[in-house]
Amino acid sequence: MEFNWTGIWVAVFSYVIIGIFHPLVIKAHYHFTENIWPVFLVSGVLLLGGSLFVPVTASILFSITGAACLWSIRELKEQTERVEKGWSPKNPKHSHKSV
Repeated sequence: MEFNWTGIWVAVFSYVIIGIFHPLVIKAHYHFTENIWPVFLVSGVLLLGGSLFVPVTASILFSITGAACLWSIRELKEQTERVEKGWSPKNPKHSHKSV
């Protein structure tokens, strides 16, 4: 019997990518406020678009990373709320208000 490990690898990579994006969003928000969201939008769209033109394994990774970028836009807004509530560190150089 031969096993198909693709699903397991997708799960592992999904877990790792999500794990990377959690602190990435916090650091991005700290240094740039939620106004960095267009970078996540463009990155997400480019990765999802690029997933159409690469081999299957790369396509899966591009798609997961692209979706994580797009989800991070929402997380940036929620991070603003966490900072305002005092649950996350506030960068004294920023007012943390959206422009």
